[in-house]
Amino acid sequence: METTSYIALSRQSSLRRELDIVANNIANMNTVGFKGERMQFVEHLVKSRGSHKVLGNKLSYVRDISTIRELSHGPLEKTGNSLDVGIAGDGYFAIQTELGERYTRNGRFQLDEGGQLVTQKGDAVLSDGGQPFFFAPGEANISIGRDGTVSTVNGTVGRLSVVNFDNQHQLRPDVSGLYASETQPNPVDEPNLVQGVLEGSNVQPIVEMSRL
Repeated sequence: METTSYIALSRQSSLRRELDIVANNIANMNTVGFKGERMQFVEHLVKSRGSHKVLGNKLSYVRDISTIRELSHGPLEKTGNSLDVGIAGDGYFAIQTELGERYTRNGRFQLDEGGQLVTQKGDAVLSDGGQPFFFAPGEANISIGRDGTVSTVNGTVGRLSVVNFDNQHQLRPDVSGLYASETQPNPVDEPNLVQGVLEGSNVQPIVEMSRL
């Protein structure tokens, strides 16, 4: 009886954790650049003592082993804001934070009081040379090309750093929708960026509600 109860409890515990993940997906279905998550399970089968009974001859114990991130791209949604940038393909923007370099697909950028290109939280957006972007007071008509080149009426300012990883599943979720990595990123030589759009979440609300 104890074994049977333990097996039933294993499934219920896994379902509870999966419920938390589904709820988090639904809560972030409107978050820019958010990637939905799924749980991975493994099932253990052992021969039971009551193999002569109607219920069969095996006991099944389930265990959740990991959470996997859905890497499909979200839809690109037009905003008209010249500092919004979407990635139409693979890659992540490189961001400098107080805790070190972080990565994101959220391209909702802005200028701070000092004319620096930053995220909504105020972290610096990096160029492919590892430096932040600064604009002179009143400098307007900021243009961002498909290859990430940033320019104004005064000329080219730099090129956005867009990087990728050999195994994107190893990226660790960090604060403010950023990702951290233990491995060095690889620069994307030919990124495909779109100015004036943002990548929406790849969460499909109807699918998540049915799973819920």
